[in-house]
Amino acid sequence: MAPTRQAPTRQAITLKGSTSLVTEFFKYAVNTILFQRGVYPADDFHMVKKYGQTVLVTQDLALESYLDKILKQVNKWLLTGSITQLVLAIISKDSRRTMERWVFDINLVEQPADGGDAPAKPESEIQAEIRNILKQIVSTVTFLPVIDEPTVFNILAYTSESADVPADEWVDTDPLAIEASKSQQVKLRSFSTDVHRIEAMVAYRYEG
Repeated sequence: MAPTRQAPTRQAITLKGSTSLVTEFFKYAVNTILFQRGVYPADDFHMVKKYGQTVLVTQDLALESYLDKILKQVNKWLLTGSITQLVLAIISKDSRRTMERWVFDINLVEQPADGGDAPAKPESEIQAEIRNILKQIVSTVTFLPVIDEPTVFNILAYTSESADVPADEWVDTDPLAIEASKSQQVKLRSFSTDVHRIEAMVAYRYEG
């Protein structure tokens, strides 16, 4: 009888740690976008220290609960490798037109072809990359069109067909795209861990 062997645990631990880092990034990125784009009143946010800088996080209990619920599911999909993209769409409350689409592509980092372990990426380096993305999100107010009407937001997740999707919480929906003739896109910075690479961009409605 062949002996039972236990698989190396390094990758499993790394996957779990990477998933926590990516999920936490989404939390602060979403909060930063909602604040910077005026989806919620500035008074609804308070300052916290994160990634060596000040970030703004909602104090609205209903919004906090909603985001927590979404991020718990995103965390599960990250662990199973079944999510490929997360999108935050900002929509006009009156016309229901999509004003902006903040897109985060989620890719798995390719492992060395020889099967060896790549050098672990220092967490300080990962946090510096995340810090740079959040700073860039803040700076987008210098070029994004001013939104001078009430807005709401929606979060979309693109998953594999095999993903376990809670039917009572997530439904198939319109991609909330902006018509190509009225859309401008700006690629943002990216960050990576030993397992995941997150690439960000924003598409916005431009009527000029």
